[in-house]
Amino acid sequence: MRIFGITGGIGSGKSEASRAFERHGIPVIDADRVGHAVIQPGGAAFEAVVQAFGGDILAEDGRIDHARLAARAFSDPEACRQLNAITHPAIFAEIGRRCMELGEKGVETILIEAALIGENGVVNPLFQGLVLVICPVEGRMRRLVEQRGMDRAEAERRIAAQSDPESKRAVARWVIDNGGDLESLQRQVDAIVGEMGPSLP
Repeated sequence: MRIFGITGGIGSGKSEASRAFERHGIPVIDADRVGHAVIQPGGAAFEAVVQAFGGDILAEDGRIDHARLAARAFSDPEACRQLNAITHPAIFAEIGRRCMELGEKGVETILIEAALIGENGVVNPLFQGLVLVICPVEGRMRRLVEQRGMDRAEAERRIAAQSDPESKRAVARWVIDNGGDLESLQRQVDAIVGEMGPSLP
């Protein structure tokens, strides 16, 4: 089984790129979705997060209100580190479980989508290659405002809060330029899939 990572800054279109890989039959595990799952009631990190951040982060239905948690956790670096220390082990464990499950079904190639892969120039040896999706900042801004409904100031803040995706070029095996249309994106993905074969060193 071959495991690859796919990453990119917010608004770069890495999820669209992931869908292009899925059209080739390659399953994608989205770390953000896994993160949401582990803090749902019954999830591996639910109780610890509520204990750490208080019952007032809960909505009326007993689920964690993501906006309240984000307001609490991301307003303070120490609180953010505390949240990551609780959730990351649970996220990694769940991703590992899903990879094993897919492997048992005979899946040979898996992509893991996560914004933080390649941070500080380091890629986990688990991955046999990293796909970096890049897009000019103005294009990323447009996606966040038009597709996600953010106001421009919030979009700028979210982009500024992340590391510069260009800093990951040195550790990426493949770079997708997503500044064009969907056809261009798909062509680039098609070419990468052709290189993700069993003979890949």
